[in-house]
Amino acid sequence: MSSTRSTRRTALLSCTAAVTGALLLTACGGEDDGDGGGEAKAASDTTRQITDAQGRKVEVPSAPTKVVALSEPTLDAALALGVEPVGATAGRGQKSVSTYLADKAGKAEVVASIAEPDLEKLAALQPDLILLDETTGSKKSVDKLQAIAPTVVTAKLNEDWKKAFTDTADALNKKADAEKWLSGFDAEVAKAKQQLGANAGKSVSVIRWQDGAPSVVGRGDGVVGSTLEALGLTRPKDQQGAGSGHSEPVSLEKLDTIDADWMFFGTLGDKADGEKAYGEAQKVTNFGKLKAEQNKHVVTVEGSAWNSAGGPLSAEIVLTDVEAALAE
Repeated sequence: MSSTRSTRRTALLSCTAAVTGALLLTACGGEDDGDGGGEAKAASDTTRQITDAQGRKVEVPSAPTKVVALSEPTLDAALALGVEPVGATAGRGQKSVSTYLADKAGKAEVVASIAEPDLEKLAALQPDLILLDETTGSKKSVDKLQAIAPTVVTAKLNEDWKKAFTDTADALNKKADAEKWLSGFDAEVAKAKQQLGANAGKSVSVIRWQDGAPSVVGRGDGVVGSTLEALGLTRPKDQQGAGSGHSEPVSLEKLDTIDADWMFFGTLGDKADGEKAYGEAQKVTNFGKLKAEQNKHVVTVEGSAWNSAGGPLSAEIVLTDVEAALAE
């Protein structure tokens, strides 16, 4: 990670800690004084109403302390803002949180998969705020979740990731922090673009290897697609435009369609898993004929970040990986 990125993250977390501390002091000042009026005052002082992505008006705590994040983007966003949820979703194709988030979310109890939440385990955590979006099957259980704690659907399916981030931050009462984070990120993208040199405008293929074959990921305006576009990089013909799903399998007979000047290659797991899969791919007929392979331009990555539904932390990893490989 560049020194600029490290400095920005340190500043952001310091700001977040200060804001959170101030809000917690406000909350403590409104405790019940024994006559019932204190309880009403506390509710008034420490809650706020927001309208979520489904048009629902939700009363949420101003300074939530026990957050559950039921989607990859909301978990990613919360962690980027210095909020460590008590409950989280398992990563796509994983039993624990996405590997790229594990260091920051290691204490969170997994209470959901991409398909559905475990309502009993979730309720046992006694959360004061539940976050999710339409990338997860938990969206079908909003009414049940709302019966446990205030529940906010932060984004529609295929929402611009930056808007999803700021709307998640709004639910956490940290929208200004998110906007500051994005301003820093955009500045880093602009700087990286100027450092591409001979790689400026080159084509980039993004591939997930699974069950002995490739799948195309990162199409459209998600974290991967938008970051590559902002860097001025192009995509192979079959990776342009919006995708039909999270990933699109490619027949080994059409292996040439995934070729590009550069290929970012991974799995649903960590980089070590990607390296193992890359070794398997190199044994596949015609993989060695790809120009990216011949030019040693296949870059194995932390696939859980590149192949997740995405958020600010995954965007930062994508940018860092591309910059490390292509910048001169």
